[in-house]
Amino acid sequence: MTKRPEEIALLAESGRLLAEVFNHLDRLDLIGISTMQVNDLVEDLIVHKLHARPASKGQYGYAYALNASRNQVVCHGVPSAKDILQDGDIVNFDITLEKNGYIADSSKTYLVGEVSPPARRLVDATYEAMWKGIQAVRPGATLGDVGHAIERHAHRKGYSVVREYCGHGIGREMHEEPQVLHWGKPRTGLVLREGMVFTIEPMLNQGRGAVQTEDDGWTVVTRDGQLSAQFEHTVAVTRNGVRILTLRPGEKMPH
Repeated sequence: MTKRPEEIALLAESGRLLAEVFNHLDRLDLIGISTMQVNDLVEDLIVHKLHARPASKGQYGYAYALNASRNQVVCHGVPSAKDILQDGDIVNFDITLEKNGYIADSSKTYLVGEVSPPARRLVDATYEAMWKGIQAVRPGATLGDVGHAIERHAHRKGYSVVREYCGHGIGREMHEEPQVLHWGKPRTGLVLREGMVFTIEPMLNQGRGAVQTEDDGWTVVTRDGQLSAQFEHTVAVTRNGVRILTLRPGEKMPH
């Protein structure tokens, strides 16, 4: 379950390249373009510029380089030429990248144009919740500590945590042990050790935490139709804390 230093170095290189992809998306004007256009741009960037592989493509029969989850879509949204991003939307792009056999996984929820204050508050709170989880990572802490930090922040801000989907170990495979729940009790669950690598990727809903999967078998939506947001980083447990392997340029862990 733990990774050797040379493996973490390879994961960090995949993470650095994936951060470049998000840096590119940050500069896009998303209004009026389709989620399929974003998918195609990301695939082209990963394959031709970064000489890497979009790891989600072909995984479990999935055909695309990213998930595009807009507004009430919680996760696993399938890109479509008909899915045109509109002023006021929020949209999560979840992207995996494999380089030299090692996979990094990250996601970010974007504000498209002028977004309503309630939507912006949800997105901000979800980003903060991810960081609360990351800040709980250190040797000797538990996965329950991580989940509790996320859940406590979400509830304090008035949001619910989606329980059906979680973070995961990652390395040569996209999904490895352990499962990283975004809720839990302090001092319970797996004890963290130096060299463990996993994702932290909370999904917060405006309304209830209940979700359902649409007929395509992929797209997960809030059951009450309210907004959902998500952020994700791949992290490694270090000797005295945590290293974020997918950290983006200009991004810092809050104090």
